[in-house]
Amino acid sequence: MFKSGFVNIIGNPNVGKSTLMNAMVGEKLSIVTAKAQTTRHRIMGIVNGEDYQIVYSDTPGILKPMYRLQQDMVNFVDAAIGDADVILYVTDTVEKSDKNSEYVDKLSKLECPVIVVVNKIDISDQPKVMELMAWWKEKLPKADIIPASAQEHFNLETILSTVVERLPEAPAWYDRDTFTDKNLRFFASEIIREKILLNYKEEIPYCCQVEIEYFKEGEDRYDIGAVIYVMRDSQKGIIIGKQGSALKKVGTQARLDMEDFFQKKVFLQIFVKVDADWRESRRELRKFGYED
Repeated sequence: MFKSGFVNIIGNPNVGKSTLMNAMVGEKLSIVTAKAQTTRHRIMGIVNGEDYQIVYSDTPGILKPMYRLQQDMVNFVDAAIGDADVILYVTDTVEKSDKNSEYVDKLSKLECPVIVVVNKIDISDQPKVMELMAWWKEKLPKADIIPASAQEHFNLETILSTVVERLPEAPAWYDRDTFTDKNLRFFASEIIREKILLNYKEEIPYCCQVEIEYFKEGEDRYDIGAVIYVMRDSQKGIIIGKQGSALKKVGTQARLDMEDFFQKKVFLQIFVKVDADWRESRRELRKFGYED
C-alpha cells in the first residue's frame, strides 16, 4: 500500500512554518528570518519514503492584505487550504491563539485531516504548552495536536508519522529524485531577498523585489545577474549604501550562500532599479510569479 499527498503548511506570520518545512524536508528551501512576510510564494518540498511520498507546501503567513501583492499572498494560502490532502496548521507558544480566527473556523469545517503543530515549546514551559494543547483540542476536536520545536528538531518524528498515517492511498506525484517544484533561478532570487531582509530595517525589505535577469550555467561556475526593484529613489540609495558598501555586503553574503546551495562557484552581479508600482501592478506581479 503506497500513500501520497499534498501536505500544506499554513499559519500566521512568524510561527515557524518555513523552519518546520525545511526541517521536515532536510533542505533549506524556504528562506527564514525573524521578520513577518518573509515567505511570499508557495514553495513545495518533496519527501520520499519506501511506501509514501509527501509533497509539503510552505505558504505565506496569514494576513489582512493592504495592497495587491499581499492579496496574492493570501490567495496562495486560500489555494493551499482548498487543494490539501492534509493541513499542517502551525501555531506557537507566543502568539494569541485566536489571531485570524476566521481561518481556524475554516479548518473546523474541512473534511481533510488537520494536524495542529504547537511550535516553539523550547521557549515555553510545560503548563503553558498543556494549556495551549487543550485550547486547540477544544477548538478543533477532530485534529491531531502535536507540541514541537522546529528550531530544535524536537518531535519531528511524531509529526512525520502522523502525516504518513493521514495520507491517502495514491501513487507518487513526482519522480523520486525531485525535491522541489522551484528552479535554480527562484532559489537565487530568494537567497538575495533573504539578505535584504537581514541587512535592512523598517519598510525597505517590503518594498523590494528580486528578479534574475540571467542565469548562465557553465562547467565551473554559474554566472548570475540580478535586479533588485525598489519603489523610490531614496530606497535605491539605501540599498546601494555609501560608495556601494551595503549592496556589496548583500552581494557577498548572497554569493556565498548560493555557492553552498548550488555546490558550484558563482559570479554574481546585482543592479538596483526603481519601479514605483510593482506591488500593485498586475502585469509586474505576474512577471514576478505571483498572479496566475
